[in-house]
Amino acid sequence: QVQVVESGGGLVQAGGSLRLSCAASGSIFRTNLMAWYRQAPGKQRDLVARIRSGAAYYADSVKGRFTISRDNAKNMLYLQMNSLKPEDTSVYYCNTVPPLNNIWGQGTQVTVSS
Repeated sequence: QVQVVESGGGLVQAGGSLRLSCAASGSIFRTNLMAWYRQAPGKQRDLVARIRSGAAYYADSVKGRFTISRDNAKNMLYLQMNSLKPEDTSVYYCNTVPPLNNIWGQGTQVTVSS
């Protein structure tokens, strides 16, 4: 069974930084396009960044501030978040692209205070 565990979230002031980590089990991680998604209260879940073989894509709202990376040997996905803004406050999840419903984890809460 494929599982993911997200970590690294927390409370930070605007302008601060956080690094999120996602530990994934199973071969699906190594062979798939992986991504970070986020969902704020009352809003839909949106893709933030995706990566495969070093090629990354970012949503316009985070471009230049966030960096996605992966370690295929360790089945780990990362999201370095700099210059955080209050509008970045969300629960952050990792999953494949397109997302698989059976591997959504608990997510990690990121709260940015103004």
